[in-house]
Amino acid sequence: MSEITITIDDRQISAREGDILLWAALDNGVYIPHLCAHREEEHPSASCRLCFVEMQGRPMPVPACTVKVADGMVVSTRSERVDALVAAGFELIMSNHRLDCKNCAANGSCELQRIAKERKLRLKPKNLPALERDLPVDSSAAGILYDPGKCVLCGHCVLACRSSGRGILGFTRRGYERIVTTFGDAPLGESGCDSCGACAGACPVGAFSTRKAR
Repeated sequence: MSEITITIDDRQISAREGDILLWAALDNGVYIPHLCAHREEEHPSASCRLCFVEMQGRPMPVPACTVKVADGMVVSTRSERVDALVAAGFELIMSNHRLDCKNCAANGSCELQRIAKERKLRLKPKNLPALERDLPVDSSAAGILYDPGKCVLCGHCVLACRSSGRGILGFTRRGYERIVTTFGDAPLGESGCDSCGACAGACPVGAFSTRKAR
């Protein structure tokens, strides 16, 4: 692929023609909030609704994970419309997230904390009520702890489990009830989990974490 030049936030950067805009930006030190995008996915779901940008020539903001770069492209990662969309999406995610930073394994390296810091957003929702589903923590596997109440449905754990683990994780149910779980909702310890830690290493928010085997 040939090298092209695009402009992001008044800064010219080089990228390969056909690259995904989100990765081109991040690889050049331009931060765009994101949770669900995976580099290996050809058709991203854009489900987290956080990576919005504005593009010259397009009437509405678009998710950066769905756009391929083209020579001369002009992009803005911040605008009144973009900031409003990102703030709304983030608050919606946080309204359904078990907030326990002090005791969380991801504290200090959590992507939610980074987004909040970068965009000056509140971790605790201000305009939406907390939607606590009271999902039980799964500690059945010898070296893995899974707290579905912290899960943001990004899917990183599912891909990691398929590529490096036993492939036991997947999505089930729809809408508000959607969760990451095992076949038949069996506990991790009864589903063939070997505690390889791939899920914990991929999770950006501490829903999966490693722990010492008892």
